[in-house]
Amino acid sequence: MRLYAGTSRNFITDASHNQIAGKLKSAFFHYYGFNPPDNEINSWRNSLLNISAVFQNGDLLDHGVILEYQLPLSSKRLDCLICGRNDDSADNAVIIELKQWSKCEDSIGDNEVLTWVGGAKRDVLHPSAQVSQYRYYLEDTHTAFYEGSQPVCLHSCAYLHNYDYDPHDVIFGSKFEALLRDSPVFTADDTDALSSYLAGNLSGGEGLAVLNRVEQSVYRPSKQLMEHVGHVIRGDPRYILLDEQKI
Repeated sequence: MRLYAGTSRNFITDASHNQIAGKLKSAFFHYYGFNPPDNEINSWRNSLLNISAVFQNGDLLDHGVILEYQLPLSSKRLDCLICGRNDDSADNAVIIELKQWSKCEDSIGDNEVLTWVGGAKRDVLHPSAQVSQYRYYLEDTHTAFYEGSQPVCLHSCAYLHNYDYDPHDVIFGSKFEALLRDSPVFTADDTDALSSYLAGNLSGGEGLAVLNRVEQSVYRPSKQLMEHVGHVIRGDPRYILLDEQKI
């Protein structure tokens, strides 16, 4: 299930004309039977306008965009998935986790930071950890990303569009070094860098064909997922935990 899918060009138009939040709200009501909370609608309006500007700045106009894509057998939804082909014409996709954070603090957890969410300061997963888990989960359960000789190559990053860059900030701390290499974080000052990162994986365009491939594939546990389950049974936990489960 997803709340929106289309070309990047149409997505940019919808966002710039303040229509994207309304379309997501209508799709949400159609699927769930009730309206999303106001704070979620405002989040869509703000975050998606920002990422649409990044797509436009990077000339990512021949790509597929999926918004609020629900992970198989989970209530979690990806904020944004952009699809296209790389320079070698191989199918690629990038998960983008969108955050409205403006600051965070250190946490005692290995993969957590402390930030203001839900009316209080809470330990939450570092954005790189969160989006990496989403990527691993899809690579284990979604046939588009593991089946066949040339599965869609999946990447992940986070965009904190209200966050001012500071190299000494907690979010760039040394304990997150490996996470940041795996799934980089881009802040408000990094729009050009984010555009370049996306273009580096999706420069070939033709994203609608890749989007259709993702949408037409199905949930089916991969061999790797079965190996994870086997490790869990033997007392060696390797299964992919999401968000609150991980914390």
